[in-house]
Amino acid sequence: MSDTALVPDDFICFAVYSAGHAFNRVYKPLLSALGLTYPQYLVLVALWAKDDRTVGSLGETLFLESSTLTPLLKRLEGMGLLARRRDPDDERQVRVRLTEAGAALRDKARDFPSCVDGATGLSEDALRRLRSDILSVRTALLKTGG
Repeated sequence: MSDTALVPDDFICFAVYSAGHAFNRVYKPLLSALGLTYPQYLVLVALWAKDDRTVGSLGETLFLESSTLTPLLKRLEGMGLLARRRDPDDERQVRVRLTEAGAALRDKARDFPSCVDGATGLSEDALRRLRSDILSVRTALLKTGG
């Protein structure tokens, strides 16, 4: 065994975790202008991609349990950005749909990803490779029971 002590930066999990915090700091002023938090923004991004979906489907997309997702949805509903309703075909399911105000925010946030990507200092090709590598790691970890 090596005598060298491990430090957090030696762990890939810490690199990803701390990079996530750094991304949040870059997003914060952009999202503050819209009155959103990063998790709220991710919910909206998922709904902009595919609106009128079940809470379960949204949770799968965002890797969030309903106990975490439901308070986010309630807050966004209170802000007038989405509406929740029981699925008429299956009362056990709750469907989530953007309001006009929620859909309109898409135009205001359209340039956020390129602003954040630019803040990384990486080329488009390097970002594409990094994203692909991270998604591959996520997939492999999920297959091992993560």
